[in-house]
Amino acid sequence: MKKLLFLFIGLFLISGVFTTTDAQGVDGVYTKHLTAKRKPIPFQYIREADVMWSKVLTRRVNLTEKRNLSLYYPTVEMEGRKSLIQLMMWGIKNKSLTPFASDEFLTQFTLNEIDERFGAGVDTTYDIDPETGETIPLITKKPADISEVKELLIKERWIFDKQRSIMEARIIGLCPIRVYYRDDDLDHEEARVKKLFWVFFPEARNIFASEAIYNPKNQSQEMTFDDYFIKRMFEGYIFKESNVYDNRLIQDYATGLDVLLESERIKDEIFSFEHDLWEF
Repeated sequence: MKKLLFLFIGLFLISGVFTTTDAQGVDGVYTKHLTAKRKPIPFQYIREADVMWSKVLTRRVNLTEKRNLSLYYPTVEMEGRKSLIQLMMWGIKNKSLTPFASDEFLTQFTLNEIDERFGAGVDTTYDIDPETGETIPLITKKPADISEVKELLIKERWIFDKQRSIMEARIIGLCPIRVYYRDDDLDHEEARVKKLFWVFFPEARNIFASEAIYNPKNQSQEMTFDDYFIKRMFEGYIFKESNVYDNRLIQDYATGLDVLLESERIKDEIFSFEHDLWEF
């Protein structure tokens, strides 16, 4: 009888240890596994003959604005969460996501080329050896600073599908932008911007659909990066539209406040086109 009692107590203690260990691993409540298994929802098929109107636009998104902060943070490695640029780089390194040099998606970048555009690499400085008096090189590795990725370009095509009688936007590609200062610009007087690479959005959807984006309103209602972009929850302004002038930027012919006004004009033009198709 005593042997059975000791056996029961031993099993109880062992199960308690495993339960405690598992609880610590899953934050004490439940295991999150649904998002990792998700797949992107396929788009509705569109026939070319049903597209009666289309326009290609590029939007510029400031990731540090309040509505876009879920794309910007975290800026350091964090368990269970990734920012957009962290997810992109993870996809490039581990899931064969292709980085392209332009929004034409023809020329590919290598990882070394991306590191160079990030400003990462090896820095060589020189110092005097106090014993010999000789000049010696000091080599230091400079890592990529993902917190410098503060803007995003989104290339999209707006179409009117006469078969379904709807106007909708399909995202074509994404381009993270690095905003940085020169090392000798100690007062941060002149910000520089550099496009890092383009990713083809349809190719990236499988990766985006399997990673949750932070939901500040309800953390148990997980939303993926794919959901975030498909539902168009980002905030930005129109940066470029397809035109006869070889896709010139709005800032090429407008400055200051006029850039935002031109962006609003293009947005209103799309809205008016759709509105005028209907008879009330």
